Amino acid sequence: MQKRKLGNSNLEVSALGLGCMGMSFSYGPPKDKQEMTSLLRAAVERGVTFFDTAEVYGPFLNEELLGEALAPFRDRVVIATKFGFDLSPDFDPRGMKGAPGLNSRPERIKQAAEGSLKRLRVDVIDLLYQHRVDPSVPIEDVAGAVKDLIQEGKVKHFGLSEAGVQTIRRAHAVQPLAALQSEYSLWTRTPEKEVIPALEELGIGFVPYSPLGKGFLTGKIGETATFDSSDFRSTLPRFTPEALKANQALIKLLAGIGERKKATPAQIALAWLLARKPWMAPIPGTTKLHRLDENIGAVSVELTPDDLRDIENAASRITVLGARYPEKLEQMTGR
Repeated sequence: MQKRKLGNSNLEVSALGLGCMGMSFSYGPPKDKQEMTSLLRAAVERGVTFFDTAEVYGPFLNEELLGEALAPFRDRVVIATKFGFDLSPDFDPRGMKGAPGLNSRPERIKQAAEGSLKRLRVDVIDLLYQHRVDPSVPIEDVAGAVKDLIQEGKVKHFGLSEAGVQTIRRAHAVQPLAALQSEYSLWTRTPEKEVIPALEELGIGFVPYSPLGKGFLTGKIGETATFDSSDFRSTLPRFTPEALKANQALIKLLAGIGERKKATPAQIALAWLLARKPWMAPIPGTTKLHRLDENIGAVSVELTPDDLRDIENAASRITVLGARYPEKLEQMTGR
C-alpha cells in the first residue's frame, strides 16, 4: 500500500484509509463485533494504516471496537477520532434522526478526549477532529483547547470536519491543522471551489469521507433500492426513488471508464480521488472483506490525463439530483 503525507504535518497514512462508522452506526444495527474485529485486522494486514472513528458513532461503540481490535497493531496504525456533539441521555443514535446538539466548549473537548483515549486504549490520539463547527464557540477557543491537549501529550494532530474556509484559516492560525475531513466524491464536488485551493495554500491535508457516495458510486444501488428506517440513507434527499433514478447517469460514466481500465465503478471513483492531489487520503467505509479488497485495488488503478479529462467532460454534463443531507444536518456543514 502506498503512503501519503497529510499536508505539511508529516502525518503519514496509507493512501486509502478505512472509515469505520458503518460498523457500529447509521447503516442499520451495529454489526457483529467479531466479524468487524477480523475485518479491521485484515485491513492492517493489507497495508491500511489509517482508521477513522468518532465518539458519536454508537455513541462510543465504534471507538471501543477499534480500541480492542487494533490494540495489537498500535505502533503500525493511525487512528483519527472526533469530538463536537453533546451526547445527552436523550440522544437517539438511530440513523442520526435525533441528531445531538453541538458542543465544542473547551471543557467538553477535554472531557471527550479523555473518553476517547480510554475507549481507544491509547496514550495519545493521533488525529483529533472537531466533528462539526459549533457556531456558539469561537473556533480560536476550540483550537486553543486542542493545542493544550497537544502540549499535554494527549493528542498529536488537530483537524476539522466540514468547515468553511474562514474557519479553517482562523483555526490554523492558533494550532496548525493536519487535515480537513469533508465529503468529497464525483457526486459531491463542493470542496473544489474554495476549500481545496485553501488547503493547498496552507499545507493542510484532505481526507474525503463518503468517497463512494454512501455506497451509491459502487453501482450496487439500483434505481428501485429501498432502505430500512434504521439506515440513515432513508432520510437523505439523494436516496429518494426519483434521485436514485436520475443519478444512475454517474454510474454509467464510472462503469464505462471501468470497462476500459478493467476496474469496477468503485475503483474508478476512488482512483479519481487519489489522482486529484497527493495530499488526499480517502476513507471509504465497508463492513465486508470483499469490498475492502475491491477498494484497496483502486490504489493500483492508474488514470491517465486522458482518462481524467474524459471523466471531467462527462461529469460536467451530469446534474446530481438531491441534497446530500436533510436541511438540519446540511446547516452544520461549510461554516
